[in-house]
Amino acid sequence: MTADEIRGEVQGNAPVPLSVLDLVTVSAGRTATEALRTSVELARLAESRGFHRFWVAEHHSMPGVASSSPAVILAHLAAHTDRIRLGSGGVMLPNHAPLVIAEQFGTLEAMAPGRIDLGLGRAPGTDGATAAALRRTDHLNEGADDFPEQLAELTRFLDDDFPDGHPYRRIHAVPGPVQATSPGGVQSPHRPPVWLLGSSGFSARLAAVLGLPFAFAHHFSARNTVPALELYRESFRPSAVLDRPYALIGVSALATDEEKEARRQVKAAALSMIRLRTGRPGLIPTPEEAEAHEFSPMEREFADSWNANVVHGTVDEVRAGLDDLQKRTGADELMITSNAPGTDVRLRSYELIADAYGLPAA
Repeated sequence: MTADEIRGEVQGNAPVPLSVLDLVTVSAGRTATEALRTSVELARLAESRGFHRFWVAEHHSMPGVASSSPAVILAHLAAHTDRIRLGSGGVMLPNHAPLVIAEQFGTLEAMAPGRIDLGLGRAPGTDGATAAALRRTDHLNEGADDFPEQLAELTRFLDDDFPDGHPYRRIHAVPGPVQATSPGGVQSPHRPPVWLLGSSGFSARLAAVLGLPFAFAHHFSARNTVPALELYRESFRPSAVLDRPYALIGVSALATDEEKEARRQVKAAALSMIRLRTGRPGLIPTPEEAEAHEFSPMEREFADSWNANVVHGTVDEVRAGLDDLQKRTGADELMITSNAPGTDVRLRSYELIADAYGLPAA
C-alpha cells in the first residue's frame, strides 16, 4: 500500500484530507440513545460533505462518553453510510484478546468492504481500576509493555499467517483469509489497514519501525505533537504496508457563527475535562452550567491551558488555525473532533468547516 492510497483524494481547497473523530458524547439532559443518533447524523453529514474518514474512540466508565464498544458503533454507522471510511481511533489493544479484535474487524470489513480502518492504542482508555476490571488483572503494565507482541499476534490473525509449529497455527479469525483456502472459497480483496495511535514517542517509534501509518492525539497532548511526528518520520522504515510515512493528527476544533458562542461552548468542554482529570467524570455540562460555575484559580488556569489548544472561533479563525497547525506539523491528514454539548452546534461546526474549505456537498 502506498501513502497516496491511504491518503485518498483531497477535497475542495483543503491542504490535506479532513476527517472526523467522534467520541459519542452525552450532554446533560440527553441520553446515550440520543448521542448515538447524533453520531449517525454526523457520519452522514461527514460523508455528504467529503470528509475522508469517520473514527470513534474506546473509552470506559465515563458517563459523558458513550463509545465503550467501537466495533458495535461502527457496525451501526456502516449500516447508515455508503462511502466514507469508518474506523477506530482507537481500540485499546491491551483491553482485548487479539483474536477477538481480528474477528470483530473482519466482520466489519465483510459488512463494509474496503471502508474499515483499525486504529490501535496501548493506553486503557480509562482509569486504573476500570482497566483492571476490563483485563481481569491488576498487572496493568503488562498490557502496555506487551503491546508490540500483542500487535504482532493481531496482525498474524488478520493475515492468517502464523508459521508452522506455532500454537495458534490452526486457529483462524473468521471472517478472514482462511475462508479463501476452503473448498469453493473466494479471497476477499480487502483487509482492514492497521494504524497505531499515540500521544508520546512510544507508538510513534513503533509505527515507524513497522512501517505503519501513525495517528497522533494532538487534541490532548499538543506539546508532544512535533517531537513525536519528527521521531516517526526520522525512524520510518518502508514496509509492505506503507512506502513512506503517513501521519494524521487529531485536533479539537469548533467553528460558530459568532466568536462569543465558540467561547461559551469550549468553556463547557473544559469544565468537563476538569471534572474528568480530578476523578469526577460526568455528563458533558451545558454552556449555561459552565457559565454558572465558579472556577477556582487552578481550574481557570487548566481551562485556559486546555482551550489554548482548541481551534475555535468564527469559521475564518478556525480555518486559519487549522491551516497553521497543518503547516507547523506537516500532518498528512487532520482529524477534527468537537465536544460541544449541543448537537446543532456540533453539526453546524462541521458544516462551516466544510464550507470554508470548499468541500463539495453531495
